[in-house]
Amino acid sequence: MKITRLAIPDVVLLEPRVFGDERGFFYESFNARAFQDATGVDAEFVQDNHSKSARGVLRGLHYQLAPRAQGKLVRAVVGEVFDVAVDLRPDSPTRGQWVGDRLSAGNKRQMWIPAGFAHGFLVLSDTAEFLYKTTDYYSPAHERCIAWNDPQLAVDWPLREPPVLSAKDAQGVAFGEAEV
Repeated sequence: MKITRLAIPDVVLLEPRVFGDERGFFYESFNARAFQDATGVDAEFVQDNHSKSARGVLRGLHYQLAPRAQGKLVRAVVGEVFDVAVDLRPDSPTRGQWVGDRLSAGNKRQMWIPAGFAHGFLVLSDTAEFLYKTTDYYSPAHERCIAWNDPQLAVDWPLREPPVLSAKDAQGVAFGEAEV
């Protein structure tokens, strides 16, 4: 597995070894020991989520408050997305900074996003199916959303036109007003 620590070092890009031939391919999409070696985190994943979205859909920037904060291991298994993590940790030297990368069925990359980060993605292909493992259960009472286009964060989304948002995501709050 190839490991790349992004500009915020706690966010890690994981690229599996893929074994392919004329029949197709095989790779290990998750191995607890390899994940811990790569991230230094002994995570217990409790929930797997699967979403499907059309081109231009932007989901995020979502997070959950403690004590239900979630770490997420995310990947695209169909299509391509631009995936973003925003550091919300109050004492972090990278608070308010973001990192992003393209995740696709073709590159098979995964991104580890620790608890204390907001997360979002933009669909770049005609459709995308996105999988993510979480370290805590979904909790509507703890869920929050930061505006995807907050000027203080200045996320450089690769947009060709305005994104398609859910009603909830359209109501995201400014970073400076976000409850952490």
